[in-house]
Amino acid sequence: MQAEGEHLKGRGAQRHIANRFDVNSHELRDDFLNYCAQEGDEPQNLKTLFIDTFPKTIVNKVESPDVGMGYSLNPYQGCEHGCVYCYARNSHEYWGYDAGLDFESRILVKRNAVRLLEKHLAKKSWRASPIVLSGNTDCYQPAEKQFKITRKLLETFLNYRHPVAIITKNALIQRDLDIIKELASYNLIQVNMSITTLEEKTRRLLEPRTASIKKRLETVKKLAEVGVPVNVMTAPIIPGINSHEVLPLIKAAADHSAKSVGYTVVRLNGAIGKIFEQWLKTAMPDRADKVLNQIAACHEGNLNDSQFGRRMRGSGEFAKQIAAQMELGRKKYLKGRSIAPLNCELFEQYRPGQLSLF
Repeated sequence: MQAEGEHLKGRGAQRHIANRFDVNSHELRDDFLNYCAQEGDEPQNLKTLFIDTFPKTIVNKVESPDVGMGYSLNPYQGCEHGCVYCYARNSHEYWGYDAGLDFESRILVKRNAVRLLEKHLAKKSWRASPIVLSGNTDCYQPAEKQFKITRKLLETFLNYRHPVAIITKNALIQRDLDIIKELASYNLIQVNMSITTLEEKTRRLLEPRTASIKKRLETVKKLAEVGVPVNVMTAPIIPGINSHEVLPLIKAAADHSAKSVGYTVVRLNGAIGKIFEQWLKTAMPDRADKVLNQIAACHEGNLNDSQFGRRMRGSGEFAKQIAAQMELGRKKYLKGRSIAPLNCELFEQYRPGQLSLF
């Protein structure tokens, strides 16, 4: 059983927390924890459950002006990777679960994702525009090994010659190199590999069920070798945890043939603030106060900033230093490299139900 102040290994969130939309809430009381200790019971259910769900639509229009995507598609809700800082945690509350341990142990599987994608692409009003897999949760999280929904989606994008982008931090993407390589031959795909640290100890604490750093860098190289343009997302930059790694991260990305790098400054919106604080006090108790203070210094004295245009990059001296390092790293290691826009011209010839091909 997890003792008070002890870090819960293999998970990012350290506890279940109240869902703000629930009428009822619960807490772990000391008398209950003492009872569990005496009986040898676990006070929290940590086993991952996969729950089938059948939404009516699958492609989401992204209204936010500062996330760099127009449309997203998420085959899974919740993510077993367990990244403690993940902004997607808050969305799990809309499904009736909590943003803490539920987010990484109650995974909703959209079994009808491929059919819904084809239905969307068949709309007469639809004009080809890159659709991003994993705008919210990772399409190559561990569930993908079992369900293979992402692979089927990529096959669909290839069949209809429709542009697609991927955001992931899992080397499982290598399984689908055959499809990805063919998509790349038509300039229909871009991959964004998330690499937040080069230190395995930090990775295991921050992102407990993700691929190792070595595997992710290897994946960047293998994708580049088959002609896939790769952007490395060094996101989020967390002051006091990985902010000292900005230049080494950019160099590593460049050394493994990435075309570009991007970043965000961490912001702890909604329930994530409480989750992150609980994690920090068990994972890195010696620097918890320093880290929280420096995060607040990047967001006008708060742990979160919701102001468009500022929320992703932060403000203040720490944020300026991070931005300056990113600019220096790009000039030093990625000069002359860029990623071309994806091909949106082929789709009309291959649109579902297109009779002109026959």
